[in-house]
Amino acid sequence: MLALRLTRSAHPAVQLRRLLVAAASAGTGLLLLCTLGYALSHPDDPPAALLRLGWCTVPLAATVHFAVAVARTDPGTRPRPGLSAIGLGPARLMAVSATTTALSTALGSMLALLVFLHLRGDITGMPFDGAAAQFLAAGRPLPVPGTLTLLSLVPAAASLSVALVLRPREPSPAPTRGPLRGFGRFGAYGSGAMRETFGAYGRFGAHLRRGPRDDERQPPAAAAEQEPVGPAAGAPSPSAPETSAKHPNPTATLPWSIATLAAGLAVEAYAGNTTATTDMPGGLTSGPVGVLLGWLLTAIALAVAGPGITYVCGRLLQTLRPGALRLLAGRVLMEEASRIGRPLGIVCAVASAAYAMAALQKPDGPTFGPLTTLGALLVGGCTLATLLTTAVEAKHARADTTAALVRLGAPTAMLRAAATVRAAALVAVFAPLTLVVAALAAQPLTR
Repeated sequence: MLALRLTRSAHPAVQLRRLLVAAASAGTGLLLLCTLGYALSHPDDPPAALLRLGWCTVPLAATVHFAVAVARTDPGTRPRPGLSAIGLGPARLMAVSATTTALSTALGSMLALLVFLHLRGDITGMPFDGAAAQFLAAGRPLPVPGTLTLLSLVPAAASLSVALVLRPREPSPAPTRGPLRGFGRFGAYGSGAMRETFGAYGRFGAHLRRGPRDDERQPPAAAAEQEPVGPAAGAPSPSAPETSAKHPNPTATLPWSIATLAAGLAVEAYAGNTTATTDMPGGLTSGPVGVLLGWLLTAIALAVAGPGITYVCGRLLQTLRPGALRLLAGRVLMEEASRIGRPLGIVCAVASAAYAMAALQKPDGPTFGPLTTLGALLVGGCTLATLLTTAVEAKHARADTTAALVRLGAPTAMLRAAATVRAAALVAVFAPLTLVVAALAAQPLTR
């Protein structure tokens, strides 16, 4: 009931994003049901039905990714002070977000079922009654378990992903020193973390000392003065690991992404000599299985490299004696690299795949069918919507910083110009990279 109340009382922009999630869920559910209809109309060709079902995993992943991005930007389920006192802690808000996502995706699945039954001719009274009756096996009854299983894929995957991403993460407590004497080795009284020399148990009075250690008897200031600090102590400062864990460096994944991209291009280059082929969607020429594996590796590499490339873009904007505009744009890019870099990398991966598929399309060959067009629109639309939603989340995250800059006298025109510089820098770097990767990915099938 709480999820329903929050859904009903949300802002119109939030409702629009939820409706977009429902529309994406409806399109993905329709693709899954059309796969079921194809399997019913072609019972003698199970591999083709399984291949169509496998191609549906791409729009399914795009829909789930979009649903997670919308759930993260939902202001109604954002933790705020005072909510824990009325029973709305982080865990409860995470459950509300997962329930709201499940409601939106379930609404889309029900809409997909209505459209599917209408295309089969089972529901009449609307235009295009039974338009795909022959393709969707209108003369055969639908298996209820299979239909419900396919319709529940999107709500289950989206709600579980939201619960996993928004799960409460408690900070690990700082290590505390325990009492001096505990049960040590061989039943001896002693601290388990403190090594004792041979014969310590037999030392007179060793098992009777239970008071605090000498350094614990001292006040905190004196103990801090005696504690070794810095590189001379042989150990890093306690605050350094916490800072690095809270704000990891996005460029650390660049070597792995470059290696994955090289591996994907190498697999595509050597896949032309293989004989195992698979059918491409939309009537494209059948290609080797290795080419698909190479495409998958390159897509993963672009998605992983997105935060690192965004961070490097922010660093490059601040080189060669930057002014206030370039300094502000670069710092914002470096701060938001982990948030907007991954969706931007996924958009580049989808764009490179679309460019490669367009290069493989022959002028005299078959055109894209309606299901392939629907799948392409779903993947492209969900990735772009995810990027825009993440940009809105980043804008809300730096709202306090922007307000502070305005209070300090920063003109609004400069803030808009900084946003334009950030967008131009990202386009200047990611657009050529996408074109190069797309051309290399399509080369094995065009030669």
